[in-house]
Amino acid sequence: MGLQVRLYLLLGLMLAAIYGVVVGVGNAMGVGSLAVYAGIAAAFVFFQYMIGPRMVGWTMRVKYVTEKEQPKLHRMVAELAEQARIRKPRVGIAHIPIPNAFAFGRSRGDARVCVTEGIMKLLNEEELKAVLGHELSHIRNRDMTLITVLSVLPLICYFIAISIMWGGGGRSREGGGYAALIGLGMLVMYFVMNLMVLYASRIREYQADLGSVRLGNQPFRLASALYKLVYGSARVRKEDYQRVEGVKAFFVNDVSRAGMEIKELRELDTDMSGDIDQDELMALRTKTPRVSRGDKLLEVMSTHPNMLKRIKHLASLGY
Repeated sequence: MGLQVRLYLLLGLMLAAIYGVVVGVGNAMGVGSLAVYAGIAAAFVFFQYMIGPRMVGWTMRVKYVTEKEQPKLHRMVAELAEQARIRKPRVGIAHIPIPNAFAFGRSRGDARVCVTEGIMKLLNEEELKAVLGHELSHIRNRDMTLITVLSVLPLICYFIAISIMWGGGGRSREGGGYAALIGLGMLVMYFVMNLMVLYASRIREYQADLGSVRLGNQPFRLASALYKLVYGSARVRKEDYQRVEGVKAFFVNDVSRAGMEIKELRELDTDMSGDIDQDELMALRTKTPRVSRGDKLLEVMSTHPNMLKRIKHLASLGY
């Protein structure tokens, strides 16, 4: 509940900030109204909303499969969807070497859950079910739509800045300087708003982890799956990341940071078994994750939480 409240408070704060800035700038400069910029941004988002699922499916090389083709996968998704009290999403397999899973779509009714070929070879059935629970929680929480709404707000700041700085916001030298100063301020706000969207994205990952546990998956199963995904992603060639760079936010973890996260996670697997069992996860409950300043900065610029902190959060949910 705390994570969800934080997410909606963040949305309210961003909306209030945008409204105040746009009204203030509009009154001072006569450069337009909130409706103008919101309309432009909404047009971009609507276009993304309409073609987004198709673009994600094409980029990830998704092939939707029937129950006959993948009975175990369909059974897991069906059971989790029933527990989550949502309609069973379409099920697909992404033909890419990166071990991962993702959910996307315009709404609950249009939702799709996909796994890659790599993840099916890497995880056992319980770990895969925990990951699928994470993805179905994204659908149940409707956070895909919320992130789309949030992404509109930095666009509004960007359009205001461009309009003021290159749209003739002031004709005199003094007026032009004033317009440039306000435009620069809006670019700064655009950057800050993007950081807030990334923060919201990290919150939704914690929410989905919690959602998977509430669907009956043991925390150590998801922690073990995340641990294996980091190692599996680190083995993938850099060339294979290039195709999915623009859609990596859909993945369970930030695949581009996997190589760096291995060092942090190395000490979790105390028995060197290649996974995280319940005792190893519980041992983390009393420890404080050691995250370097560099890693903290990288987390601020990422769509996903630091993996060590994320597994620590799962330890707090353990039983």
